[in-house]
Amino acid sequence: MRIWEAGTGMLQHWSDSDLTYTGEQLASLWAFRTFGLQGDSIVAFAGPCRVGPQHMVDLADVRAKAFISSERMLHFIVEHFDVSLRETVARQRLLVALAGDLVRAQAPDLARRGDDLYLGERKLSVSIATASPVSTLIHLGLNVSSAHTPVPTVGLDDLRLEPECLAWQVMDAYVEEMAGIEAARRKVKGVP
Repeated sequence: MRIWEAGTGMLQHWSDSDLTYTGEQLASLWAFRTFGLQGDSIVAFAGPCRVGPQHMVDLADVRAKAFISSERMLHFIVEHFDVSLRETVARQRLLVALAGDLVRAQAPDLARRGDDLYLGERKLSVSIATASPVSTLIHLGLNVSSAHTPVPTVGLDDLRLEPECLAWQVMDAYVEEMAGIEAARRKVKGVP
């Protein structure tokens, strides 16, 4: 287990264990219960994705019966405390944009549409932000494999990107942005 705490106090962790993302991980204090990370955190791991209707939080997808599955994805779970859902949705989009910037080095035509990344019409990502009673949470999943997905996809394997290396790059970039936001907040005086 490798845990790193940035100057902001935000914890980062890469799990070497192959974990299946089912949607159950998108729950308050999951990082604390699973890895001992207490506080704001970003956790990354690779593994299959199988989210059934009982664990989907995007009700538009539930109504459309657009269930999520992938043989292998790179998953990120972010948890923030004392942040509104509106701010978390903005942070979700920032996380997706940062991931897109890093992947774009291998795929210059990669585009962000809202909270998802696409190469042409092939989808690279799934993402959602939600609130729990004590925190707000983000899940971002990037396809590693593009085989046997319910919609046309592209995967990190297709782009020759190694998941763990990309995971650390995304986590570092996100934590740096969070630190930058805090620094910007704390350097300005109020105006009348």
